[in-house]
Amino acid sequence: MNWIELKEAGQLEIIKAESHQQPVLIFKHSTRCSISRAVLDRLERNWHIDLATIKPYFLDLLTYRSISNQIAADFAIEHESPQAILIYQNKPLYAQSHFGIDLAEINRAANKTVVS
Repeated sequence: MNWIELKEAGQLEIIKAESHQQPVLIFKHSTRCSISRAVLDRLERNWHIDLATIKPYFLDLLTYRSISNQIAADFAIEHESPQAILIYQNKPLYAQSHFGIDLAEINRAANKTVVS
């Protein structure tokens, strides 16, 4: 899995624009949290080729907490950690935290964006 590191607030505008073309996943990770590490490992271990249509961004929220706060404000989603947010057409389709983060659910939400 090839994460795109989210390090600058300006990248949020890029994510919003990209979300009009394909689903975008933001994973907010705490480097000090064992639950966050376990969820991240599970995501990376189970990421499949059929999820290639989702563009994945990774946010180290301890280093870039202001960006995490901006995500919460921009998408009207309360900040949690770890947290996965799937965005399409500038709207959150999926937002879960902790062990509620489910790759199958992320995939189902992303598949709803595909026009048959």
